Amino acid sequence: MTANSLPLFSSLDPQQLAAECEQLLNTSRQAVTAVVACEAAPNWQNLMAPLEEVDDKIGRFWAPLSHCHSVLSGDAWRSAYSACLPLLTAYNSEMGQNRPLFERVKALAESTEFASLSGPRQQAIRHMLRDFTLSGVALEGDAAARFSAIAQRLSELSTAFSNNVLDATDGWEKLIESADDLAGVPTTVLDNLREAATAKGLSGYRLSLDIPSYLPIMQYADNRELRAEVYQAYVTRASALGPHAGKWDNGPLMLEILQLRQEQAKLLGFENYAAYSLASKMAESNSQVIAFLEELAIASKPMAEREYAELKAFAARRGVEDLQAWDVPYFSEKLKEASFAISQEDLRPYFPAEKVISGLFNITGQLFDIDIAAVDGVDLWHKDAQCYCISRRGEVLAHFYLDLYARNNKRGGAWMANARGRRSLDDGTVQQPVAFLVCNFSPPTSERPSLLTHNEVTTLFHEFGHGLHHMLTQIDCLSVSGISGVAWDAVELPSQFLENWCWEKSVIPDISAHYQSGEALPADMLDKLLAAKNFQSGMQMLRQIEFSLFDFSLHMQSAIHAEAEVDAVLNSIRKQVAVTQPAEYNRFQNSFSHIFAGGYAAGYYSYKWAEVLSADAFSLFEELGVMNREVGEKFRCEILERGGSEEAAVLFKNFRGRAPANDALLRHAGISAGKGA
Repeated sequence: MTANSLPLFSSLDPQQLAAECEQLLNTSRQAVTAVVACEAAPNWQNLMAPLEEVDDKIGRFWAPLSHCHSVLSGDAWRSAYSACLPLLTAYNSEMGQNRPLFERVKALAESTEFASLSGPRQQAIRHMLRDFTLSGVALEGDAAARFSAIAQRLSELSTAFSNNVLDATDGWEKLIESADDLAGVPTTVLDNLREAATAKGLSGYRLSLDIPSYLPIMQYADNRELRAEVYQAYVTRASALGPHAGKWDNGPLMLEILQLRQEQAKLLGFENYAAYSLASKMAESNSQVIAFLEELAIASKPMAEREYAELKAFAARRGVEDLQAWDVPYFSEKLKEASFAISQEDLRPYFPAEKVISGLFNITGQLFDIDIAAVDGVDLWHKDAQCYCISRRGEVLAHFYLDLYARNNKRGGAWMANARGRRSLDDGTVQQPVAFLVCNFSPPTSERPSLLTHNEVTTLFHEFGHGLHHMLTQIDCLSVSGISGVAWDAVELPSQFLENWCWEKSVIPDISAHYQSGEALPADMLDKLLAAKNFQSGMQMLRQIEFSLFDFSLHMQSAIHAEAEVDAVLNSIRKQVAVTQPAEYNRFQNSFSHIFAGGYAAGYYSYKWAEVLSADAFSLFEELGVMNREVGEKFRCEILERGGSEEAAVLFKNFRGRAPANDALLRHAGISAGKGA
């Protein structure tokens, strides 16, 4: 295989991967040992280039394996993933604490050679030295061994946490025999539920906890008891409560994860894990993050309180005086329909997935001067997947895969993952980046194509923004190209930025057309969609702030001794910022994979932090034209192409001409100091 060959998924044998991983890591150790033993003064060619080669080989082995584990999570892939992860964790700990290697990199950073290196190469070296410190390179003896043991255990716990959420989600179903019991649920959703039953050899309608099933039930089912039942099943997943109480309980795992993270941070001299987390982020201190979130909460809460009061009054007029958590999505949808005569389901027929994808490619093609085309004959992991190529004036820049539809044994949510990074090769050519883009939309049925809600359209744009950040990079140094090396609280900038085009009146016709007639979204529906953009935006803002404050406050605790203390932190945050209260049995934290099984520990605030950047960046397009090629190319050149080669604050200032300001975010959400006061 060449450097630019695409992965051969059909050749991956889960039973052989652990042995292959062990062999690869042993070869990597030998290569690193040779680099350290080199007697010549350190330079890029004899130190950093061979280390990059080693990292690339490991990444190209791990990426398809990790991907298959997420999208085909059966026993074989789980076993392979669980067998390889400890080997990789041990290797990374070993490298992170390799003192001779650290000294050699440090010597290069302090040499006269360093000044002659390109900016990206200098940044790669600075990042490597920082990461050595955060990996415990300065620790010795028992402390070093303990740090490594914690890292190993944390990787096991995060995998177990994720598996429990997936199993708990897949482990619940409810068969409804008569459509009468699903009154209010749209026909398109009923079709999906019926086909889900048929696929299991059942007749009727199969409800599950996958979002394409769960959300429409909560939003549209007139049967209040059914909504309450489904809600309880969903919010008690992987907990000691609910229909599968204790079966996949993440409570003890959550507690151990928090305790080990705190211990790890203390070993490195940080007061808490939150402070440790910020060492590689844009935000400079715990107090800065808390102040940022609280400032947004203060601006948003009065509006959110008015929205909730309006919702309660609306529900009361329809006979529900004791508005409960399982009523909120239902009456919110009804209120939205009453206020704007529009619903997500009304819009769905106008957003067939293929039209949305085509429009997305056209929009980004115009903005960033790229062409996107499907690539046939590529080895894939599932029939739903598709490979695409990005090029500019005939020159191939990157490839990516789309896997859009929900199915059993596929992790929920939506994400973009790095399949391969860009870097320069010894022969002077460039290794092109590859990305995985994954969503969980309703699949096509035997009678119609996949139809997206407008919310799902924005999700697709969001993930594609991540993908473009990774794929349009022009940085040839692996550790700072694409999304690599980007501060975590800036990595959401391109993704949230691209969402803005889903709300542009001049652009929506490019991404919508009725799946049967091909007719454009009618002008009155388009106007209603845009008018409803900020419906309950105060409540939505507070919900994200609640998650962010919970995550960050939890990781600021000096010690957590019991699950009840986790609950206490969450309850105190809700008292501070929430206008709605969940059911007492709600255990949302037990399935909060972002912070317990993903990369967002003490970093969930990044969504809001980056939203400030994205709203402010988009305001330049608002001033000069949303399809302005010059501004698009400036964003591409200053943000997308630069990857992690420069500090995020510098890149933003290069694009916008100044530091970011909060006002664009609040304005986009329909919130202002005047409205909030």
